[in-house]
Amino acid sequence: MKTKAQDILPGELLLALQEYVQGESIYIPKRGGRKKWGVKSGNRAYYEQRNQRIKHLFQEGMTIEELADTFCLSIETIKKIVYTRN
Repeated sequence: MKTKAQDILPGELLLALQEYVQGESIYIPKRGGRKKWGVKSGNRAYYEQRNQRIKHLFQEGMTIEELADTFCLSIETIKKIVYTRN
């Protein structure tokens, strides 16, 4: 929802902003910063668990090719997962 600056900002702040931005839209993010990718949707946790499982299976002796087939990922992607330190 768009809100007019003159409806919510004090006059002197509005004048100060107009020195930098005139007739343009600006985005003011919420306090607290941005969340990392996938935190809100749960995708980040899903991929972290999947990657931990891949590392565990690799340590138990499953080959990179077998892991690629099992998880439908490329060999290069499996290598990135198993050889990353996290």
